[in-house]
Amino acid sequence: GLFTYPVLMAADILLYDANIVPVGKDQIQHIEMTRDMAGAFNHLYGETLIEPEVMIDEKVMTIPGTDGQKMSKSYNNFINIFLPDKKLRKQIMSIETSSTAMEEPKETKDCNVFTLYNLLASEADSAQMKANYEGGNYGYGHAKQALFELITNKYADERTRFNELMNNQSLIEEELQKGAVKARKIAEDVLQRVRTKVGY
Repeated sequence: GLFTYPVLMAADILLYDANIVPVGKDQIQHIEMTRDMAGAFNHLYGETLIEPEVMIDEKVMTIPGTDGQKMSKSYNNFINIFLPDKKLRKQIMSIETSSTAMEEPKETKDCNVFTLYNLLASEADSAQMKANYEGGNYGYGHAKQALFELITNKYADERTRFNELMNNQSLIEEELQKGAVKARKIAEDVLQRVRTKVGY
């Protein structure tokens, strides 16, 4: 598993001619291995495979989940932005925070609610929330409500579209089929390049 997983990941990247791969910090070594594999092939057979570059957004390198750990579906600590309002609000209200009293000033550093808000909000809105934290008389409940409103407003169109698709799943199948056709064409082209170079 330690070796085959990166190889499978490399195949998925190289097969579709990816030139930039957005990853978290913990995945950089896999992309480096992918580059090494592509480079080794190119060295032997000539330029054939794209050696992808890593793209890391410092702001989203590690996103905290509702429990403060790294957000992950496997930890079941992610925020599902497509939930109905009531369930989404409940999920956001469950985010773990410190026990600092509402009237006291609060640190934004290491605060899960602020970190998530800061990822999505404008600079001005983030600065305002930071000021609210530091000024006191602003509770985590207020911050969570602000995060809930930010998510529902920012992703209003996507949430509407999601509900449309859930109510007509044949549309999903259509889109998947279109995507499969495009992906298959790219993969076939890459495989043909590889076969030609190795004389297969």
